[in-house]
Amino acid sequence: MEMKYMPPTHHKTGFNCPYCHAFSEQTWFDLASGNKEASLLGRGSFKFLEGLEISTCRQCGLIAIWIEEKMIWPAASSVPMPSENMPEDVKADYSEARSIINNSPRSACALLRLAIQKLMLALDEKGKDLNDDIKDLVKKGLPTKIQKALDSVRVIGNEAIHPGTLDLKDDVSTASAIFELVNMIVEVMITQPKEVDDIYSKLPESKKVEIARRDSK
Repeated sequence: MEMKYMPPTHHKTGFNCPYCHAFSEQTWFDLASGNKEASLLGRGSFKFLEGLEISTCRQCGLIAIWIEEKMIWPAASSVPMPSENMPEDVKADYSEARSIINNSPRSACALLRLAIQKLMLALDEKGKDLNDDIKDLVKKGLPTKIQKALDSVRVIGNEAIHPGTLDLKDDVSTASAIFELVNMIVEVMITQPKEVDDIYSKLPESKKVEIARRDSK
């Protein structure tokens, strides 16, 4: 099971670093301006810049810049990194969407929907109509929570393109939710079965034969 991602959050003493991505202790500093040489000579002073702060990652030592409690640098978003077991072509779209979410959430959502389409192909679906893919996956035993996740993405996508009775928009909040849904789908449909298969593969062959004999009856 992957460790829960903790996004960079103002004044939190620990979160996943936007540079090295490790969960790490963060040290906070206020920033000030002034004439350094004059101050050293006792003829000047520094003035704290209201609302401007930096956080420093203890793991990699790099700094993030914050204005009015929002991280403005680096540009990397505060959404989770892609799941380790996410297919590479899906991961490429996910990572690109992650890098632009703050500047263009609509573009990020478009990339995420493309990522989901590719994810359907990786799950042996057609990848053309998400509604049909969901229906087919349900027949294969798709967990209810994943069905709801996929339907949420499908409905949000349709409403974003064709506004109807729901007021759903491709904003940062919507994009962030889709990121979580994509990782959730990968976790349940790819990571968890892989973990089960890895455990089963370690069983003695004699026990596997017994299990196969039991199931054939």
